[in-house]
Amino acid sequence: MAGIYIHIPFCKQACYYCDFHFSTNQERKTDMVRAIARELVLQQPYLAGQTITSVYFGGGTPSLLDEEELRLLLDTIYEQYTVSSDPEITLEANPDDLSLDKLQLLQQLGFNRLSIGIQSFYEPHLRYLNRAHSTEEAKRCVQQAKEVGFNNLSIDLIYAIPHPDHSVWQADLATAISLNPQHISAYCLTIEEKTVFGRWLRHQKIPPIDETFAANQFEQLVSGLASAGYEQYEVSNFCQPSWESKHNSNYWKDVLYLGVGPSAHSFNGNSRQYNVANNSKYLNALAESQVPYEWEELTQADRINEYLMTRLRTKWGCDLAWLKQELNYDLAVVQADYIEGLIRNGKAMLENRQLVLTSAGKLLADGIAADFFVDSE
Repeated sequence: MAGIYIHIPFCKQACYYCDFHFSTNQERKTDMVRAIARELVLQQPYLAGQTITSVYFGGGTPSLLDEEELRLLLDTIYEQYTVSSDPEITLEANPDDLSLDKLQLLQQLGFNRLSIGIQSFYEPHLRYLNRAHSTEEAKRCVQQAKEVGFNNLSIDLIYAIPHPDHSVWQADLATAISLNPQHISAYCLTIEEKTVFGRWLRHQKIPPIDETFAANQFEQLVSGLASAGYEQYEVSNFCQPSWESKHNSNYWKDVLYLGVGPSAHSFNGNSRQYNVANNSKYLNALAESQVPYEWEELTQADRINEYLMTRLRTKWGCDLAWLKQELNYDLAVVQADYIEGLIRNGKAMLENRQLVLTSAGKLLADGIAADFFVDSE
């Protein structure tokens, strides 16, 4: 099995925290969609005939695409690839794009999962982040999506937004739970250098992220969603029973995927490809039926480190037997003392050769993974 990720590099406006590749100039949107469709054809051999079990439209803002553009991409996938009988087909969307007509259209086209970028239900925080929607639009689009018949909804939230106390975050969680989506993704606000927030931080117009404040809100997130029946199956991802994102889970389970569009990444088990993060260069190359990417063959150390980085963030944890059998690396021996310390300090559990981080450990997942990393020779 395999997945396809489609990067749509356009947005109405720039969110102040976002460092993904996008443009607010939509003049060549249709040209871009046609180029991505062309790349889907050219890249057809990449997955070596694997059956496609998930398709994910990300960005950017894929909900900006119209019926003809969405249909072209979906039709191309079904024409060029073997798609399973029950694929998960996700569209990332902003609330202000999800009118009742648009929701009905998306369902008719075959989308069966929506990932809605709400981020907060508090108007001042929406303005702080430079989001284009309102609180009421956020609530209404979730309700209307349910009325139309979508039964696999995910909403995105952001925590650690500066505020004197935790009252707004607690209210955001309560509102999210009341909407009863099958899935909630929650990410800590980060300030990246090349974003608006990055520039503001350099000029001391905004405060840096308070790590203690962020950690407290993460703990509230985990406990609050657990009480509401959501399982934390990855550090930032929570779902009602059996509603994990198939597409994102595949990333964490080492499943192959093809990424198309500017800045998209691909993985075929042994190597990675990175498409150019430049709309003009991408369009010019595809006009000549060339895919503009860089290629990297993965070393054994790369494979080990990626496995550790991704799996330690999940409920499945690291399969130490798999690491030894498939990658010839015995983590239990090489890092025996460190693993023992994690277990002793309540940061990890080891059962049946599965190393799984506890809730306390997940708060430090990236750092723990880095401590496990293998040096490339």
